[in-house]
Amino acid sequence: MTYLTLPKDTLTTASALSPHTWPFSLEWLPSDAYLVGGSVRDALLGRQAEYLDLDFVLPEGAVATARAIANHYRTGYVLLDAERQIARAVFERATVDFAQQVGPTLEADLQRRDFTVNAIAYDPHTEQIFDPLNGYSDLQQQLIRMVAPENLKEDPLRLLRAYRQAAQLGFELEPDTQTTIQRLADLLAGIAPERVQAELNYLLGTARGTRFLQMAWEDGLFCTWLPHATATGMDRVARMDEAAIALETRWPALAAELSGWLRDQQKVSGLGRSWMRIAKLTALVSPEAAEAEAELRTLKYSRNEIQAVQTVLRYLPQVPAIVQPTATATEQYFFFQGVGAAFGALSVVALASGISEAAIAPLIVRFLDPNDAIAHPHPLVTGRDLMTQLHLPPGPKIGQLLEVLQLARAEGKIATPAEALDLAARWAQVDTSIRQSC
Repeated sequence: MTYLTLPKDTLTTASALSPHTWPFSLEWLPSDAYLVGGSVRDALLGRQAEYLDLDFVLPEGAVATARAIANHYRTGYVLLDAERQIARAVFERATVDFAQQVGPTLEADLQRRDFTVNAIAYDPHTEQIFDPLNGYSDLQQQLIRMVAPENLKEDPLRLLRAYRQAAQLGFELEPDTQTTIQRLADLLAGIAPERVQAELNYLLGTARGTRFLQMAWEDGLFCTWLPHATATGMDRVARMDEAAIALETRWPALAAELSGWLRDQQKVSGLGRSWMRIAKLTALVSPEAAEAEAELRTLKYSRNEIQAVQTVLRYLPQVPAIVQPTATATEQYFFFQGVGAAFGALSVVALASGISEAAIAPLIVRFLDPNDAIAHPHPLVTGRDLMTQLHLPPGPKIGQLLEVLQLARAEGKIATPAEALDLAARWAQVDTSIRQSC
């Protein structure tokens, strides 16, 4: 094997290449085991992560090594693939995979990987790297270069992953690699939609992903998955990034809202869900609600995400009228009732569509104020109050009466519980009179 000596400042105590950062002792690792993949790449780039994701390749005994380490440290153990001999030890702040070497040599194993920057192996015992494909040179040149076209064919998700990793690392695609991806683009249609969505979500989730999203679209990767994506839609996504930057400067609370998701689903936010992604998806799917739903279902987006996209598409045409000074409190009330938590995404889409920040600013103020009676109506009285104070029977009329009271408060007609009860009594009396006359 041909080894390269690491630069002196690469192996630091904070680097994933240093066993001091691992959740297990180096003595548990066989002498012929190598660290490979993204953790080596990121360490050589000086990138650090709070959560370690380590991948080791062993010529034999991969599963036994994983099991022994997991047992000794009393941590999680998962047999990922019995046939290919891949197992995982799960620690509190690290996931460590052990895989059987593919092929007769380590070099043969590296030859089967996707890109040269991911085909670098590190020997923790000698502190040297094994780099037969010159991946370290591509790291220095900031290039994503394929190992071989056959490797991209073997797992066509790698076609899209090239753009995601370029965005993630701030790299460029090597020209021959991009040409090969264009030629093989149709193969992406055969990949599981959940895997495509995961890569797509990264490109949608950051401003630096937008340029590579457009490149992937231009190179034909979304013909099957996003058939209604257009140059105009891609341009609108870029304008959403600009709008988000402007909002973050003046409305940091709204910017924070865009990076989050439904408050009752924060535990799954790590799955790539955010209001900013919802906003960008509206520019890539059909403007027709039914077609948009079908496209998003195909990509396995959740029901809540699909409904959020549809909500933004449904209410976007109303924004030009609702931002006018002549819009009434009643109109704004029903607008916010319909848009709900999707308003943040809608505001970004509206700005990217040509609505001025000055025009939409009053609505943003309302949305960010949890006590605003129009954007966030809170009842002055409860259904129980109505039944006990006014001697009303339970039933759907109570819900209708609460809606009347919320609208009246939004219009400024009532402001206290006493005024709410008085209005409710008068409304109930009128309703009773009407029913008796019928």
